[in-house]
Amino acid sequence: MEESGFHEVSVPQRDLPLFRDLRSFMSHLERMGRLVRIRQPVSVVHDMTEIHRRILRANGPALLFEAPILPDGTPSEMPVVLNLFGTKERTAWGFGVDPAGLGALGKMLAELREPRPPRNFADAMSKVPLARAAMTMRPKTVHAPPVQEIVWRGEQIDLTRLPAQICWPGEPSPLLTWPLVITRPPNDESGDEINVGVYRMQVIGRDRAIMRWLAHRGGARHHRQWKALGMEMPVAVAIGADPATILSAVLPLPETLSESPEGPFGDHTGYYNAVEHFPVMRVTAVTTRRDPVYLSTFTGRPPDEPSRIGEVLNELFVPLVRKQLPEIIDLWLPPEACSYRIAIASIDKRYPGQARRIMLALWSLLPQLTYTKFLIIVDADINVRDWTDVAWAISTRSDPSRDLVTLADTPIDYLDFASPKAGLGGKLGIDATCKISAETTREWGRVLEMDSAVVSRVDELWQRLGLTEALSQWRTP
Repeated sequence: MEESGFHEVSVPQRDLPLFRDLRSFMSHLERMGRLVRIRQPVSVVHDMTEIHRRILRANGPALLFEAPILPDGTPSEMPVVLNLFGTKERTAWGFGVDPAGLGALGKMLAELREPRPPRNFADAMSKVPLARAAMTMRPKTVHAPPVQEIVWRGEQIDLTRLPAQICWPGEPSPLLTWPLVITRPPNDESGDEINVGVYRMQVIGRDRAIMRWLAHRGGARHHRQWKALGMEMPVAVAIGADPATILSAVLPLPETLSESPEGPFGDHTGYYNAVEHFPVMRVTAVTTRRDPVYLSTFTGRPPDEPSRIGEVLNELFVPLVRKQLPEIIDLWLPPEACSYRIAIASIDKRYPGQARRIMLALWSLLPQLTYTKFLIIVDADINVRDWTDVAWAISTRSDPSRDLVTLADTPIDYLDFASPKAGLGGKLGIDATCKISAETTREWGRVLEMDSAVVSRVDELWQRLGLTEALSQWRTP
């Protein structure tokens, strides 16, 4: 019997209609009262960011700015949509499901990544819908797409016409914050190895933008391969695709390629990033619809839009983790910790040293946790998404002289200025599980728990006590 719980994996049904483009998703949000139009002129320099921050903290709607003002004070030709994925609900809708369906979608994605061989004919037949879903993921060629209704070439190209935001004071130039950067390795004419990633781009001229990608990302890997051959790398950048494609990216370049310093810009950490050197893209063409909408966002200290998206991606990530490590019950990447710098995992503990094994496995096996600095392992009775529960486990089930695992000189986010070296830093694991067998020579405490008979008796008595009404009227002084 498998322990991972993936005996039956079916293709989850869409809870929402298929959104083939950004417009259809925006129309749905507006019908549902989740998108508000702003007709007042608003500057893309700082003002949009501040409005976005306040709306996002209130779990408010997506915003369509119909009269953006460019940095030079002129009106923009394009409206700007912000906060598209500013809530868990809208992010789940972007994948085509209600929030309750995220778990089933995560299991399907885990099965697609590492399919289990069918055990019998019935099992094989049950996988046919999954196979069909996999086949639909292949890229398709579309002739005369709407996005090519308008084409800029040569002197027509001017990235400063895009209503790209300058999000924070002190930033040197506008940022493209939602670009889907599409790359491929050399000799991949079929497109089987295409990578789509979201990499922030700094506009530095009419036809120039700096491509900021981290060394472990797919785009950077492709760039190294092309550079090793002394060849120019073709790149396509899409802004404003259909919601599922945009969110999945969160899961022609240049005739010349040079390096330029990028920054300082406000980052998801809540700080300005350091000035670093990244490749420069020279744009050879810009294509748009006749009436394009520009998709944008900001990054800053959580909560921001990426951290809200991260909460949903966490739901999709857990089934994949459990497929690799079946003893994991749940995993939480707190959004307030930049969505990846702290991770808390609960496990079904069965043998001594298991918590340490899980720590090393999570750091080593999963690229998503490469840059996680703090990893806390707890028992199955602890809710990893409740800091009060986690704090209780750390304070009562761990001892600093025995239960800390420290590693030095491991890969770390280069944006983490707290690390002693750029790109290299330490990791700390905390074993906050109950100690068993060889892990302790002491009698371990038993968790306080009320007798089930008492609980049932008070449940029956509760309504007669009048406490439900009293609690509903209670106000903390």
